[in-house]
Amino acid sequence: MSGITFAGLSPHPPVAVPEVGQDAVSDIKETVNSMKKLAHQVRDIDPDLVITISPHGPVFSDAINILNKKELKGDLGQFGAEQVELSYSLDEKFTEEVVKACNTQDLQVVRIDENAARKFDVDLKLDHGVLVPMYYLNQAGVDTPIVPINMGLLAYEDLYKFGKIVQLVAKQLDYDVALIASGDLSHRLKPGAPAGFNPRGQEFDEALIEYLDDLAVEQIINFDDSLVEKAGECGLRPIIMMLGAIDGLDVEGGVLSYEGPFGVGYGVASFEVKGKSEEPGFLEKLEENKEQKMQEIRDKESEPVQLAREAVEEYAKNEEKIEIPQNLDPELLEQAGAFVSIKKNGNLRGCIGTTKPTSSSLAQEIIDNAIKAGFNDPRFSPIKADELEELTYTVDRLEEPEEIDSKEQLDSEKYGIIVKKGHSTGLLLPNLEGINSVKKQIEIAKRKAGLPQEADVDLMRFEVTRYE
Repeated sequence: MSGITFAGLSPHPPVAVPEVGQDAVSDIKETVNSMKKLAHQVRDIDPDLVITISPHGPVFSDAINILNKKELKGDLGQFGAEQVELSYSLDEKFTEEVVKACNTQDLQVVRIDENAARKFDVDLKLDHGVLVPMYYLNQAGVDTPIVPINMGLLAYEDLYKFGKIVQLVAKQLDYDVALIASGDLSHRLKPGAPAGFNPRGQEFDEALIEYLDDLAVEQIINFDDSLVEKAGECGLRPIIMMLGAIDGLDVEGGVLSYEGPFGVGYGVASFEVKGKSEEPGFLEKLEENKEQKMQEIRDKESEPVQLAREAVEEYAKNEEKIEIPQNLDPELLEQAGAFVSIKKNGNLRGCIGTTKPTSSSLAQEIIDNAIKAGFNDPRFSPIKADELEELTYTVDRLEEPEEIDSKEQLDSEKYGIIVKKGHSTGLLLPNLEGINSVKKQIEIAKRKAGLPQEADVDLMRFEVTRYE
């Protein structure tokens, strides 16, 4: 049998490598034993190629990437173990065929060679997301070429589709392929954890481990976004890509172990492929679900959000600014500052706003700022017409900012913040993903203002009305 013959999930804590963790390895004994078992399973199937999927190499918002260097090396020197160095050859033929196949399916996949590495200021060394799982495969005697893939921040449906393409290319080339998704689960399981503590981290881990053991693909794809964000994980996207690679196949296996003694969840799972499944694959249903989900979002749009979307769509298609519609809600005819935020697959695609009104009405403010967010945000390239179906919008109406005496008067969920020192100003909206403390809010606002973290600043706060 050729194609994907094995798929597994491996965590990547450097402490799991004895040269790094030393005595601490005993604290994750179950994880280490499971990683050894996974490695021996891979050795026993004797693959022609090992594919790794890491969240810690170069990660792009609009593309999956593959390191493209004939000899791939990496070491654990940053974790105090320079002597742990691994080296592999790249399977260039497989890499080329995957890129070709993805291009025919409108999936953006790029190869990072030395020129691209310089352009994007990224490293071609293998990261610890690759090295830690491969350390155990190396110990077990697995010595094959590899294809080191780095996840992209694409829609889950596209990540799953990529995995399916990998499966088809493996079959087409008559390769026996073992695929390892490298990823840790929640980084917020207990106080003092690397990403802080959030009680929902454990909820996320328990649900994901249950779904993975049952191969409940639909539940994994449809994870609640707020729960994923609060968990602070790095393994969900590699897992989804792995699941796509075994779509429509008959597999045996499941979760081998789970533990989280250091505040980070470590799950190990393995799946051996026995042949083609009699059940239909999930990919077609997944693409239908994606369209349905976007339609539900469009149906629920508020009037301000609909206005922002129509402004962006008209400008993307015709480079023209829409007129203010008739019979608007009276609130949209008032004057107010507004921010328009645009996301693609859950990732920011543009955000521009005004703290005070600069137009005759809030409606005009929204139209102007939507166009600026979509086409003039210096952090992003202008939106293209073929992206429009994947975009979602929020509009924040800003109330008048007020000066405050201390940070104790702030609340990162309720109030936006403005920091000022001289002519430097930094603004941050409230209730943003990943910003769950006033300290973090001030830190980012100072950074946006170009101010050092130790700078004394004047503080202002403001409330917003958020429209979705």
